[in-house]
Amino acid sequence: MPRYDYSSMGFYTYDCLGWPFTEVPPGGGTVFIDELTLAVSGAAGTATIAAAKMGLKTLAVGGVGEDMMGDWVLERLKAFGVDVSTMQRKPGWKTSSSIVLTRADGSRPALHMAGATKDFFVDENMFPQVTDAKVFHVGGVGLTQAMDKGQNAKVMKAAQERGAITTVDVFAGSPKDLPAIASVLPYTDYFMPSIEEAQALTGLKDHGDTARYFLDMGVKACVLTLGGDGAYYHDRDGVKFRIPAFDIKVKCTCGCGDAFNAGFAVGLVKDFDPEMRVRFAQATSALNATGLGSQAGVVNFDHTLNFMKTQPTRP
Repeated sequence: MPRYDYSSMGFYTYDCLGWPFTEVPPGGGTVFIDELTLAVSGAAGTATIAAAKMGLKTLAVGGVGEDMMGDWVLERLKAFGVDVSTMQRKPGWKTSSSIVLTRADGSRPALHMAGATKDFFVDENMFPQVTDAKVFHVGGVGLTQAMDKGQNAKVMKAAQERGAITTVDVFAGSPKDLPAIASVLPYTDYFMPSIEEAQALTGLKDHGDTARYFLDMGVKACVLTLGGDGAYYHDRDGVKFRIPAFDIKVKCTCGCGDAFNAGFAVGLVKDFDPEMRVRFAQATSALNATGLGSQAGVVNFDHTLNFMKTQPTRP
């Protein structure tokens, strides 16, 4: 049996979030808002905590700085029972950090410092621990600069050879990001970009064409997150379907795709069929959007399952 249910490697960030953001005050002025909070976020960080909240035994794999933000990120992860023994810290590193100001409509302008996400490196002697999981996730390919130069692919290959189910999410804005991403796709069971990222990489608009593009590059299944339009699933066996989004009042969309990844991992660990897996992932993402800050609206597995069964979907 694997030591962990879920090992999540990649982008971990310290976020300070405010809601609702309306304007930047002129000069040195002040605008009052209703809420401020802190959260561990990032494509790997949000997924790690959301998965832990829903009962998975999780391992965090990434890097933080030797600063107050790094102290807080590690303590916050541990508070949810996450194993942080493979989180790296080195002199001179700074913790990846963001200031995120969310508008009432859910849009969220942000200021971001890249930090240790670009510096951490998982060498071969760490492979046995970081891949000892039922589901091995890489979140933020394209931002993990030291790992993007071939090492992400090596870890993914090792995870598959060990028998882990592999999932990947990315940070992509244009075709120039494709080489780093392409290297991991032959070792990816489930590739889960947002539709905006997938279209930026491929230039394609049709969901089926976009999914087939990545299937041809080696992934076994492509799951496109569509924001308010739900999610689209397409695998090598020709199974394809679309799941609508849940009808909710959105507070903050920060981390919704990353929460989706956690819900999908829970579905894999629980051996849900593909449609239920995507619906559960959609439910996790929707709950995330009801609170301020990544995974704020996610409570536990039973709460998410009940939400999935009872909450109406959008037309």
